[in-house]
Amino acid sequence: MIRLCTACGTAYQQQQSQLTHCKICDDARQYVPASGQSWIDFGQLTSRHANKWTAHGDALLSIKTVPKFAIDQRAFLLRTPQGNVLWDCIANLDEATLTLVKALGGLHAIAISHPHYYTTMQEWAAAFNAPIYLHARDREWIVRDSPHIKLWQGESLALLPSLTLLRLGGHFPGGCVLHWDEGDGVILAGDILQVTPGAHGVSFMWSYPNMLPLSAAAVQGILQRLSGVTFGRLYGAFDGQEIHRQAKEKVMRSGQTYLACLENQDE
Repeated sequence: MIRLCTACGTAYQQQQSQLTHCKICDDARQYVPASGQSWIDFGQLTSRHANKWTAHGDALLSIKTVPKFAIDQRAFLLRTPQGNVLWDCIANLDEATLTLVKALGGLHAIAISHPHYYTTMQEWAAAFNAPIYLHARDREWIVRDSPHIKLWQGESLALLPSLTLLRLGGHFPGGCVLHWDEGDGVILAGDILQVTPGAHGVSFMWSYPNMLPLSAAAVQGILQRLSGVTFGRLYGAFDGQEIHRQAKEKVMRSGQTYLACLENQDE
């Protein structure tokens, strides 16, 4: 039986009586709700929720569950001539979503930014016979094995001619973004880069719910890894988190502001 943590959406293959805690939520980068850990069957999720689709252009669609479930992130379906890629994952995989993704050509691959969005990746991969690309430095957070999981190492991985995974680290050691070499360049960031209100910049956190920052060294590493990457647009993990122009300049400027704040804090 597949049961999901209602706080983060991670799916476990265990009976209810065997589930005492969620490994993801026990970590300081997530949280256990004040009311305690609770669980939902996969079938209950798909019967009570639906997925909303939004077009961000002909080749980029986002998918979000309504009503809100768990962390409330969105996934992206990126369409290329060589095949479709699902970026990040949401827990709800209902019949309508299965039908729509199949009608759009299925999935060539699934790639996920970090463990908070692993959710039901195994079900998505099995449904579309697609490999799941996860960075090897986050392997300890995989709670269910799957023959579709492909662990990769290093700083970058080419998925398709126009799509490259980039390890930035930060929020998790294997934290990744997806670079799409199209037009002025696009970054799908998850919340490895967190778009700020107003979409004028980004910030960097080790734990978002517990408001624990990243170190100066970690942020410097992220800026260095992005220094040679061209991108004018950036899409974050949540609705409205979109920078439509001069995204790289805004990211680099945000990083310098972050570093200056750490350096100039009053003692």
